[in-house]
Amino acid sequence: MIRIRGLKKWFDSRRGRVEALRGIDLEVAEKEFCVLLGPSGCGKTTTLRCVAGLEKPDAGELEIAGTIANSPTRRIYVPTEKRDIGMVFQSYAIWPHMNVFQNVAFPLIRGRKQIAKDLVAEKVRHALRLVQLDGLEDRPATDLSGGQQQRVAMARAMVTEPKILLMDEPLSNLDARLREQMRVELKKITKAVGVTTLYVTHDQAEALSLGDKVCVMYNGEILQTAPPHEVYAKPNSLFVAQFVGEMNFIKGHVTGPSQVECPLGTLPIPVPLGVSVASSVTLAVRPEHVKLNCADGLLDSLSGAITSKNYLGDAQILEVNINGLSLLVKLPGDSEFSIGQKAGVMIPLDRWHVYP
Repeated sequence: MIRIRGLKKWFDSRRGRVEALRGIDLEVAEKEFCVLLGPSGCGKTTTLRCVAGLEKPDAGELEIAGTIANSPTRRIYVPTEKRDIGMVFQSYAIWPHMNVFQNVAFPLIRGRKQIAKDLVAEKVRHALRLVQLDGLEDRPATDLSGGQQQRVAMARAMVTEPKILLMDEPLSNLDARLREQMRVELKKITKAVGVTTLYVTHDQAEALSLGDKVCVMYNGEILQTAPPHEVYAKPNSLFVAQFVGEMNFIKGHVTGPSQVECPLGTLPIPVPLGVSVASSVTLAVRPEHVKLNCADGLLDSLSGAITSKNYLGDAQILEVNINGLSLLVKLPGDSEFSIGQKAGVMIPLDRWHVYP
């Protein structure tokens, strides 16, 4: 449905050329929910704007539903209004002088996909049912909550039944509880409609919960593209490991083909291909994979003292000091460990990640 090849985009500034996109490749299948995840300035919104036709790439090709939409070398550019897309912005951008019905009906009355007047009401009511706003057609836009405004923007984007839905951080202006609720609703809505979705966010929890596929971006490049569980469980680079989820990082050096020396001792773990003996590496392990045992001094475990405890309700984050090294440990909320307590620390060897 969306195919991107070697897409490049740069901007000229007082400090010289800024490369926003450095030749990215991406494919989004029909009905797939693809999330672009990364920090501010990584190029994810620029990518979305190129797909929307709001930015013209400087190199590469962009194909939508089998049709070339952008190709500087072939001098092809399809204007935004001729691309079969719907878009939801971070600011919602609904008109305050209109009611809910008028906002949602606008693309059907004034847009490129105008339809017969007697069909508008039916289309609008169907879109509002999808976002659970049926019955609020006459409500002024100014009388809506933030979550309701966001749903109106979604209904307006989908009322024309576009092939592609583009969403640029649409949940970032909502409070935490509503944001979680809207994640669930958003996934239900897009699956029910069967629309291909390209979604931009810097929120890793949002990306992992929503996406069929997650693309982690940094410095104008896509570093990893994979299903959410794979991005979390098998980050392919140090940046992805740092950006997605909590992680403990430990400096070490390679002492053998499958042996790394670090402050925790000598660990028999495989190292990446091409990393030679004596090379420096970074070890990484997630806090939930570090296990604690009340019995101190077990023969097969390390020993440490708990130096801090952060209670989160369903979980707690402990900090354990081992040989001067601090490790974060994530345990269930009802675990009975206290600050100052000694504990045995166990880390399964298959949970370690090693990065050059």
